[in-house]
Amino acid sequence: MSISVAVFVLFVVATLGITFWAAKRSRGASAYFAAGRKISAWQNGFAVAGDFMSGASFLGIVGLISLQGFDGFLFSVGGFIAYVTILLLIAEPLRNTGKYTMADVLAYRLRPRPVRALAALSTFTIVIFYMIAQMISAGALVKLLLAGSGIGYNTAVVGVGVLMMTYVVFGGMLATTWVQIIKAGLLLSCTLVIAVLVLAHFGFHPGNFFAAASRVTYHEQGEIVITDFLRPGLRYSPPYGPLDLISLGLALLFGCAGLPHILMRFYTVPDAPTARKSVVCAMVLIGSFFVMTSILGLGAAVLVGPDYILTHGGTNMGGPLLARSLGGEALLGVVSAVAFATILAVVAGLTISASTSVAHDLWVNVIHRGVERRSNETVFVARIAALGVGAASIALAIVLGPTSNSGVLATLAMAVAASAHFPVIVLSIFWRRFNTAGAIAGLSAGLLGSIGLILVSPTFMGIDASSTITAARHLFQTRPWFPLENPGIVSVPLGFLGAIFGTWLSQEQASDSKFNELMVRANTGLGAEQSVAH
Repeated sequence: MSISVAVFVLFVVATLGITFWAAKRSRGASAYFAAGRKISAWQNGFAVAGDFMSGASFLGIVGLISLQGFDGFLFSVGGFIAYVTILLLIAEPLRNTGKYTMADVLAYRLRPRPVRALAALSTFTIVIFYMIAQMISAGALVKLLLAGSGIGYNTAVVGVGVLMMTYVVFGGMLATTWVQIIKAGLLLSCTLVIAVLVLAHFGFHPGNFFAAASRVTYHEQGEIVITDFLRPGLRYSPPYGPLDLISLGLALLFGCAGLPHILMRFYTVPDAPTARKSVVCAMVLIGSFFVMTSILGLGAAVLVGPDYILTHGGTNMGGPLLARSLGGEALLGVVSAVAFATILAVVAGLTISASTSVAHDLWVNVIHRGVERRSNETVFVARIAALGVGAASIALAIVLGPTSNSGVLATLAMAVAASAHFPVIVLSIFWRRFNTAGAIAGLSAGLLGSIGLILVSPTFMGIDASSTITAARHLFQTRPWFPLENPGIVSVPLGFLGAIFGTWLSQEQASDSKFNELMVRANTGLGAEQSVAH
C-alpha cells in the first residue's frame, strides 16, 4: 500500500470512528445542529480555520501564486482580513440573536417566512458553488496521484460525496467539528513541512528565495518570457485588472462574513465571548497558513515552473507537484492524502450548513410555520436534505469537469455571500429602519445580480484560459458581456442598494419596535440560546 493511500485510509478510519462516537451524542436538534453549544474557543477556532482552509485554498491559491505571482497572493490577503470584519461586526450579535442559521437573525425582528425562504435559497446556492470547488480539487488530486490505476475524476468525486454524507447524516455538527479540527492540524503541519523544505533549498535566506522567484520564466505563444514574477499585474493587468482586483477584495472582505458554513460555527460555542475568542484563534491559524501558502506558491514557480504545472495537472496542482520535487513520491503521497482529507472535512461543513437551512428555515419555519409536528422531525429532514445536497454537488462537479481553478470558483461563492447575505445581516443588526421588504429586496438583488454577472463573466463564457469552465467554452464564442472575473464591485453595492431602497419604499412598525430588544440581546446575550448537556 502506498504512503498516500495509507495516510488517507488512516484519516478515513479515524473520522468514521469520530462519526460513530458523535452519533451516540447527537440526540436532539441542538446536539445535531450545534454540537450542544459545548465547543470551546480553541476547538471552534481550529474548526473555523479548518472550514476556511479548504482544498480550494490549499490547491487553488498555491496554484495561482505559482502561475501569477503576487496577484495570486492577493486571494490570500482578502480572505484573512475578512475575519476582522467577522470579529468586529458579526460574531457576537450572531451568537446572541440566532439559533442555528443566519436566517434566525433576520427573522428575529422581520417577518420570518419570506426572509427564511430567500435565505435558504441563497444558502443553498452559495454552498453548491463552494462545494463544486472542493469536488473539482478532489478529482484533480486523484487524477494526478492514481494515474493508471483506473480510479479517475468521477470516481473520486463520488467517493468524497459518499464519505461527506456519512459524516453529516450520522454524526451531525459534533462529528463535523472534530473532523475539521483534525484536518486543520494535518493541513497546517503538512504546509509547514513543505515551507521549511522550500526555504531550506535556499539556505533559509529570504533574499535568495525572492531573487529566484523574481526571475521565473514562462512561455507565451511559444516564446520564453522573462519577467519580474513578483511584479503586480500578471493576472490583474489593464484595462480591467485594477477593477477586477477591487471586485475581488470586496468579495473576500465581506464574503467570509456571509458564508453559511462559517457563520453556523458561532452557534456551537456556549456564549458570545467564546465566539470572539474563537475568531481570534482562527485568525492566527489562517494567517499562518496563508503566509506559508505564499512560500509554497513561489517555491512551486521556482522549483517546478509554471509551464510544467500547466501541462501536468493544471493550476490546482502547484502544491502537490512542488511536494514531489522536494520529497519524491512519498511526500507527494502525504500531501495529496492530507489535501484529500481537507476536502472531505470542508464539504462536510458545507453540507451540514445547507441541510440545516433546508430543515430549520424552509421545512419547519416556512412550510410548517415554526411547528415541529414530530419529535426530532427537523433532524430527520436535515439528514434527508444532506443526501440531496451531496447528490446535487456530485452531479454538478462531474458535469463541469476538472479544468477550472478551485480557488477562483470559491471566490465566486464568496461574491454571492458578500452580495446577498452580508448587507442584510449588517443592516438587520445595526439599522433600526430596516424591514422585511428591505431584506427581501437586498437578498434578491444580491443573489440574482451576483449569479447573473458570474454567468456572463469571463469565468463562465470561456475567454480567460486560466479559469475557463470547458462546458461553457463551447456555448459562447463571443466576448463576455461582463468583463470582470469577479462581480463584487457591482453586486455588493447592488445588494446594499436593494436593501436600502426596499426599506425606504415600505413601512413596517413591528420591525422598528423590536429593534431595541434585538440590540439588548445582541450586546448582552440576555435570552440567547444556552448550551445543553450531551
